[in-house]
Amino acid sequence: MSDGDSKILEATRRRLTGKQAETVEKLTTSAMTVLAREGFAGMTIRMVAAGAGVGTATAYTYFSSKEHLVAEIFWRRLRTSPSPVSDDADPVVRVLAELRNIALLVADEPEFSGAVTSALLGRDPDVQHLRLRIGVEIRNRLTGALAPNADAEIVESLELLYAGALVRAGMGYESYSEIAERIERSAKLILR
Repeated sequence: MSDGDSKILEATRRRLTGKQAETVEKLTTSAMTVLAREGFAGMTIRMVAAGAGVGTATAYTYFSSKEHLVAEIFWRRLRTSPSPVSDDADPVVRVLAELRNIALLVADEPEFSGAVTSALLGRDPDVQHLRLRIGVEIRNRLTGALAPNADAEIVESLELLYAGALVRAGMGYESYSEIAERIERSAKLILR
């Protein structure tokens, strides 16, 4: 397993063996099923564990809360989604492609998208850790897209734009598909 692969299999709380990675995969798959059926408010770790065929205590050894579980699923999805490859010389085009790609990671799954917003706003220390990882990943992608002249204030403004859009979509004001369009329009204003 390469170092890149081990980072994908690394859970928030520990590095995983192959068997542990299988258990986490079962739990994350089950969580998506339970989330689609019950919604975030109705989802429990007990339900997720039952769907994965593991004990509730086992599930809690990997995930401290349902917020942690949902944040982990989003983190893994973000981490494994490739950056859009653009040879365009215009950094605005590259940034817009990055923002659209990130915004659309959850666009087709309304229950999951709302759950991600709720989960990432949680106070669970494991969620806080993942929030930092997610933020660093998004910052790195935006900085890379703006390179070689990545202005820190512009990157921060784009991060705020994305975070605000995530909350807006999570509150149900717009769909993630609609919010992707709004992010694009707003990013163009920032990048003028």
